Amino acid sequence: MTDRKTELTANLAKVEERIATACAAAGRGRDEVTLIVVTKTYPASDVRILSGLGVRQVAENRDQDAAPKAAACADLPLTWHFVGQLQTNKVRSVVGYADVVQSVDRSRLVAALSKEAVRVGREVGCLLQVALDAGASGRGERGGVAPDGIEELADLVAAAPGLRLDGLMTVAPLTGEYAGREQAVFGRLMDLSTDLRRTHPAATMVSAGMSADLEQAVAAGATHVRVGSAVLGVRPRLG
Repeated sequence: MTDRKTELTANLAKVEERIATACAAAGRGRDEVTLIVVTKTYPASDVRILSGLGVRQVAENRDQDAAPKAAACADLPLTWHFVGQLQTNKVRSVVGYADVVQSVDRSRLVAALSKEAVRVGREVGCLLQVALDAGASGRGERGGVAPDGIEELADLVAAAPGLRLDGLMTVAPLTGEYAGREQAVFGRLMDLSTDLRRTHPAATMVSAGMSADLEQAVAAGATHVRVGSAVLGVRPRLG
């Protein structure tokens, strides 16, 4: 455990330095960017160490991993983000621990989240996941709503009991015109955020950037970066 704490302390310090340097280069204050540590595939013991090191925001993308981990860490002062594609049959479980769902991308999911949030008396923050590789189906390869679907979906979330519209999220696409163009991806997301805030001024959160491209996200104006491997190490393969 001591060795793991030493490892995580060093990794976290490097990531903090990267964020601070990126903020300085962009003329932004360090307090303008929040680090979310993505703890998927890693044990609750790592979450406990991170909490002790001052981490307050953690993220998971698979409910079967996240639910028991969140329960084991329920005594810690953490905000839990769900960042993976979410099926409606997992909504009841996810609403039990997630403070923010970053992957809202369709009306059916909004309805399910609202119904469950009201049932348990919680308010759940929602980010609309934007797919810049959305094809004719209107959804991206890794989930997400096409840019022209943002306005309608945002209005649905904003009007839904138990839900709070917090902003936008994206994952840099692997295919299409934006593949390999992270700076363009994050710049486009910021433009879409500006448009959204004209009708929903409180939806100020912009979640973008991961271990490999957090600097580009900070430069574009992201308010939150989601960092996993740079803090926790290279993940083991999922079986």
